[in-house]
Amino acid sequence: MARRITFLAILNLIVILIMGCGANKMEKKLNTFLATHIERVEPLMKAMNTAYWNASLTGKKEDFDNYADLQLKLRTIYADTTDFAILKNIKESAQVKDPLLKRQLDLLYNSYLSNQIDQNLLKQIVEKSAEVENKFNIFRGKIGKREVTDNEIKEILKKETDSTKRRDAWLASKQVGKLVAGDLIELVKLRNQAAQQLGFENFYLMSLSLSEQNLAELTQIFDELADLTDAPFMALKSELDSILANNFGVGVEGMMPWHYHDPFFQEGPMVSQVNLDQYYANQDIKQLAQAFYNGIDLEVDDILARSDLYEKSGKNPHAFCTSIDRKEDVRILANLQNDEYWMETILHELGHAVYDKYIDKDLPFLLREPAHLFTTEAIAMYFGRLSRNANWLQKTMSLTDEERDSIAKVVKASLRLKQLIFARWCQVMFRFEQALYKNPDQDLNSLWWDLAETYQFIKRPEGRNEPDWAAKIHFTLAPVYYHNYMLGELLASQFQAFTTKNILNLATDDTVSYVGKKEIGSYFKTKIFAAGSELPWSEMIKGATGEYLSPKYFVDQFVK
Repeated sequence: MARRITFLAILNLIVILIMGCGANKMEKKLNTFLATHIERVEPLMKAMNTAYWNASLTGKKEDFDNYADLQLKLRTIYADTTDFAILKNIKESAQVKDPLLKRQLDLLYNSYLSNQIDQNLLKQIVEKSAEVENKFNIFRGKIGKREVTDNEIKEILKKETDSTKRRDAWLASKQVGKLVAGDLIELVKLRNQAAQQLGFENFYLMSLSLSEQNLAELTQIFDELADLTDAPFMALKSELDSILANNFGVGVEGMMPWHYHDPFFQEGPMVSQVNLDQYYANQDIKQLAQAFYNGIDLEVDDILARSDLYEKSGKNPHAFCTSIDRKEDVRILANLQNDEYWMETILHELGHAVYDKYIDKDLPFLLREPAHLFTTEAIAMYFGRLSRNANWLQKTMSLTDEERDSIAKVVKASLRLKQLIFARWCQVMFRFEQALYKNPDQDLNSLWWDLAETYQFIKRPEGRNEPDWAAKIHFTLAPVYYHNYMLGELLASQFQAFTTKNILNLATDDTVSYVGKKEIGSYFKTKIFAAGSELPWSEMIKGATGEYLSPKYFVDQFVK
């Protein structure tokens, strides 16, 4: 018996050694692959990001063509079938045990898988996307014969009381939809064709899978949010409609989409006696944001020095943050004006920026990104909300206690309205985009207004049959992304609950401003930013807050 045990022990040891050698061999193979791959893609990504930045500033076709060429070169690398076969072999061996290597393998495999499509089709997708985006960037709507910018349209919808002028501005905001709708549907079909080549039903489902998300889980979250916000939103919107109808002299039954304060009814209007724009009108919102972030030990001077912050001809009229090289070159594009909208925007974009800046640069190149798209959105939203925080307003602009108290209650109600409006708007985007990719040949114009009526409770203009949905640039610029904004809001509330209780040691967030609280910056840098994408997003959230993502904190904060 003793001899038999000895023989079996030796046999088991041999098997373990053989398996160990195999695993070591596979890890060496992966390390060699990664070194070669990063040597190729790192400079190309930097050049591509720089080209996109330049194109966004100029709006010139040649700049967008340059960006499209570089994007195609990058995607061609990820489309290499031989490289993908090597990765697939390594992945299927299940022999990569080192956590950092395994994480890089998972992310890289998904990146290659999404590009294993016909090269001619890939080229068409890249070129069509750049073409549509360029049309968005250079298009200006017209009121009569006069061209108007997005900011001018928003200003009219904020302040104009004449319903005819409001309607004309709203219609101007939709004109780009008719220009790009055909191209956008063509782009959707090209993306679907690519997804189907890879074995997915459509591009929407493929995108979720490759970003480590599940449609059933998302639908459960959105259905729960719809149920929980339905009655509160109906009550709040009824109050809002009464106020707006009185302002415009139309009667509640006469309320139309152009009577709200933005073209899509996605933002919460300031309908109270306190208009926050007045507090920002004589401020430099760039300096306010800069001082705040520096004060919580998230330095942004270098970020702002590289950024482009004000309007100019041909420039992208929106805002975004970009990490050019996944090292130190982080910058934002904006079109700042001294009002609450752009105060929120710069706080938001700098939230993205500090996340990128403080990712541990000792991490492998492929892991120097946020854990997920929506986790960086959560940080941006966490800080963006401060533009309507009475305590933050007081400490940032030295308001008196009386001024703070006079706006606190109104601002809190306004923020609740804003979040409920956005939660309902996200329902429209989430469900429309699914349907768009499921069947791009259906009556999308009617579907858009069906969803708007169901979830936003707004009336479709009588007899209107135009592609108003296509005026939303996100369908082109960031496909299968918008639901992440809502997930970001959920996570922002989870972060707020955690930091209030566990970092600031407060029972409630009634007095929270974060101004000068360096422990807040330290928490985010060490628990969230530094990890990059080393962990899957769910595990990062669990580690940072003690539990997985939950909608209960958003509901507690804005619904109950």
